[in-house]
Amino acid sequence: MTVTTAESGDVRHDPELSAVIGERRALFNLAYRLLGSVAEAEDVVQETYARWYALSPEEQQSIESPGGWLTRVASRICLDQLGSARARRERYVGQWLPEPLPDREAWTSGRLGDTNVDPADRITLDESVTMAFLVALESMTPAERVVLVLHDVFCYSFAEVADIVGRTPAACRQLASSARRRLRTARLTPAPTAQRARVVRKFRQAWEARDIDALIGLLDPHATATADGGGVVVAALQPIEGAEAIARHLLELSRAVTGLVLTERTVNGQPGLVIEADGAALTVVAFDIAGDLIRRIWAVRNPEKLLAWTTGEAC
Repeated sequence: MTVTTAESGDVRHDPELSAVIGERRALFNLAYRLLGSVAEAEDVVQETYARWYALSPEEQQSIESPGGWLTRVASRICLDQLGSARARRERYVGQWLPEPLPDREAWTSGRLGDTNVDPADRITLDESVTMAFLVALESMTPAERVVLVLHDVFCYSFAEVADIVGRTPAACRQLASSARRRLRTARLTPAPTAQRARVVRKFRQAWEARDIDALIGLLDPHATATADGGGVVVAALQPIEGAEAIARHLLELSRAVTGLVLTERTVNGQPGLVIEADGAALTVVAFDIAGDLIRRIWAVRNPEKLLAWTTGEAC
């Protein structure tokens, strides 16, 4: 959100307004999880604050919990957008994947494998922002998605969630239950971060060495690889299934394009890869790893979803 000079001045003298502005990060985290898009999440935050500032001073002062009001408004905006997003994604060229989110520090520094890191530093790195979780959310109805995220991730009571989504608490419990069943179907049981980092590093090394046997050995026999080019760049329109098929496809890519650089980076809080050429990010790769095997690969190639990676700005 862009804060005007006048607003900035008010913040210094108005603790209540400062608290309202301080909700921005929480609102972005909520909207990103619900929409899977950095740009759309920013738009939701902007619209939410626009509605707050449209209130009269008397209306603002009558709101007992401004943070709760902002969350309720943002959630409703997201719920409306999720309804129309299904239609937009049906027209999307190829597979639609959530926009990958970079982290401020590369995991190769060892920081993510350090158990002594203050848990507060991991606030944006929990399992609810991983690519696996966000992809699983795509299988849910808009109401299931909003209820699950508000209740299970942001710890709102079912009574509070019911007020936001316009359903009864009992109905919200049912929605959360069905959403959790979808998560169980997605088998979201990732390996520890340090273990994932080792597997991704071996994967990178095998890909760089064009060692097909090593690649196949790192992939679950029933692994799938999904690419998102959005019709802007070349990408497989359908998921590639099977370890050998994926390995051969990766080797074909490395032979077709020279000068690629594979860098280990944090992708949505988990070890991943960024593929660059001439200093520009061409692909961001996220993984779902169980044990020592890669079960799913998500490769985001749509340049419209890689702006934060190309500019080097972490969100």
